[in-house]
Amino acid sequence: MKPLPARSGAAPSPALPADQAQAVQRAIAEHAARPGALLPLLHAVQDALGHVPPAALPVIAQALNLTRAEVHGVVSFYHHFRSTPPGRHVLRLCRAEACQARGARALEAHARRTLGIDFHQTTADGALTLEPVYCLGNCGCGPSLLLDADELHANVTADAFDALVGRLREEAGA
Repeated sequence: MKPLPARSGAAPSPALPADQAQAVQRAIAEHAARPGALLPLLHAVQDALGHVPPAALPVIAQALNLTRAEVHGVVSFYHHFRSTPPGRHVLRLCRAEACQARGARALEAHARRTLGIDFHQTTADGALTLEPVYCLGNCGCGPSLLLDADELHANVTADAFDALVGRLREEAGA
């Protein structure tokens, strides 16, 4: 698919690499005809690529007869969507009230300090991305952390966090 022409005063979007363009086109084919297609389509793109590349926004906008600004507004509004690839592992720290009552704020501070990043950022070595989440459904066992999409950790202390990060880095050979 060729890029959309730039509007006056706007820089053209860089073209999507072929593999990304195919993933975006698959998501469009699957979701474009649905009512309220934008969110499911964006989820499908992020599920396939790990992020929603900025160059995909005009393609999605054109397919759904929306403006680039409308698509960008949705991507930037929802913290779930990322515009850059995540690290090899994603650590999601629960920030809900129940986890906060059980020490999540101290764990958040420790995680930021230990990793040298803030929420929505990735470590310089590309190993870990830190993201907030607002309930993991593990309220009685907080603070809780979800590693990638499927490994839930409960009663996470600073020492347990450090051990987990050490294991992930060791597995990666970092």
